[in-house]
Amino acid sequence: MKKYISLVILSLITGGAMAQLPEDVLKYSWHPVSGSARANAIGGATGALGGDISSLFSNPAGIGLYKTRELVISPGFSFLKNKSDFRGSRETDKDNSFNLGTSGFVFGWGGYGKWTSKAFSIGVTRTANFSNQVFYQGFNDFSSHAEQYAADALNGGLIDDLPFDNRVSYGTRLAAWNYVIDTASIPGNPGQDIVSMAMWDALKNGGDFLVNQSHYIETSGGITEIALGYAANMDDRFYLGGSVGFPIVNYEKYSFFREEDATGNDDNNFDFNETTERFKTKGIGVNLKLGMIAKPSPYVRLGLTVHSPSFYSLKDEYDASMVTDLENYRSTPGALRVDLADVLNSGEVPRYEYQLMSPWRFMVSGAYVLREVADVRQQKGFVSADIEYVTYTSNRFSNSDFNDDGYYKAVNETMKDYYKGALNFRLGGELKFNTIMTRLGFAYYGSPYSDKELKANQMFISGGLGYRHAGMFIDLTYRHALQKDVNFPYRLPDKANTFATTKGTGGNLMLTFGFKI
Repeated sequence: MKKYISLVILSLITGGAMAQLPEDVLKYSWHPVSGSARANAIGGATGALGGDISSLFSNPAGIGLYKTRELVISPGFSFLKNKSDFRGSRETDKDNSFNLGTSGFVFGWGGYGKWTSKAFSIGVTRTANFSNQVFYQGFNDFSSHAEQYAADALNGGLIDDLPFDNRVSYGTRLAAWNYVIDTASIPGNPGQDIVSMAMWDALKNGGDFLVNQSHYIETSGGITEIALGYAANMDDRFYLGGSVGFPIVNYEKYSFFREEDATGNDDNNFDFNETTERFKTKGIGVNLKLGMIAKPSPYVRLGLTVHSPSFYSLKDEYDASMVTDLENYRSTPGALRVDLADVLNSGEVPRYEYQLMSPWRFMVSGAYVLREVADVRQQKGFVSADIEYVTYTSNRFSNSDFNDDGYYKAVNETMKDYYKGALNFRLGGELKFNTIMTRLGFAYYGSPYSDKELKANQMFISGGLGYRHAGMFIDLTYRHALQKDVNFPYRLPDKANTFATTKGTGGNLMLTFGFKI
């Protein structure tokens, strides 16, 4: 319970709607491996294989298997359908988008002595795709969206000039301007408290409370990573490699939340409240990947990889508006609208800069190659697997100038309780028939949440075909997604928090074509 109270308080204090919440970090770290069509077809299990440009972003030692030059391009198309369940009501939404699998150039050349060959690669890939739409709605007789703002105001004590007091969140200031929260005397409480109008009417009328809540969320953008890698091959038995990545973040979110009176009472000082939010994040980061591949026997390959955190420098931009109809509560009945930038922030859209460190990743891999020979054209296939551990508790926020006023320290401590380390598994295989190859794969990404009530995971089933002849290759893959997650419309410090469960199904169709040059 303690971690949820801390999480709610952090979501409300100091900097308001621009505050970085623990769940914000997931969009930077909880996503499947991205690669070429071949890598996706085998579930992303490339850690011990090598010989594919995707190794640049998984285990860079795999670049060391190249002895020639290769140019690769991997366009793709994704489609996703989300089914949401919120307080017993089910809704569906869908989204489509184009994406880019791993593309780039690999240059291999002969070595000397025990170093049989060396290779350099430059590549680009979409490591995270934010394109998504979620919608849910349901009747709620338990809590109100406005209660989070009342809790925020009460956290700082009774504030006289509430709409303009920067000690509370932007959402609370919007709510105060629109009289969604106000000072009122609660029966049995001798003092004056700030309460939400919807909940206040329920209190003074003996608990008759019911609202219809709906939430629409649309996100777009992604993380595009550019990487440079180098690897060396010792006697075709041991490979070492490393890469430096530069992830570029472009994220946009549109959120529309509506809460309306469902009691049928048109004289209870509340008809509806609508909150519209627009959120943008841009930035760039840097990370390091180190790996090795060993062949202890002719048919077995073993891999070991470490991914450092990505160190991001990010800038957020936030704008919001609120429309409320409180019926007869004000002297002038009717809907009241307020725009954050125009009314409460001197015409300026709020902007914040900060730093983020994503989790560490550790991966062990193994592969068994059928008829492992130097001439890859004679190999008959393989089975490959990866086991990956991700330290979600090591996510860290900090100020852009690295001077912490205590807020980010509190957020980071909360994340230690809110998240846990998670295991990911990837398994795949390929059979080769002369110039034609068939592939199958499976991947499972475990829940990053420490609370077992929050059911979340990602599974991917994939398959594909490949063609290789005369220095040219074409790979076609379909990867089907089965995803579970949760979405909190708001959080409260004094009662259980309601949330929607989401189940996403969809697929990614990817084509990779390349040339030996």
